[in-house]
Amino acid sequence: MAEIVNLRRERKRAERRKDAAQAESNRILFGRTKSEKSLERLEKQKAERHLDGAEIAKNMKKD
Repeated sequence: MAEIVNLRRERKRAERRKDAAQAESNRILFGRTKSEKSLERLEKQKAERHLDGAEIAKNMKKD
């Protein structure tokens, strides 16, 4: 005799499996370690300071 299956429950399980697969692919594509994130943040801050300094120097030459 066939096993009785709750279709709603099976649909939810299938959705969860699909979501888990999507999450795994996102972790591979977009995941970065904490050190990578902090390094990128520091590089961005350094670049902003450099650009701000160049803008200040440019304004001083005009005066």
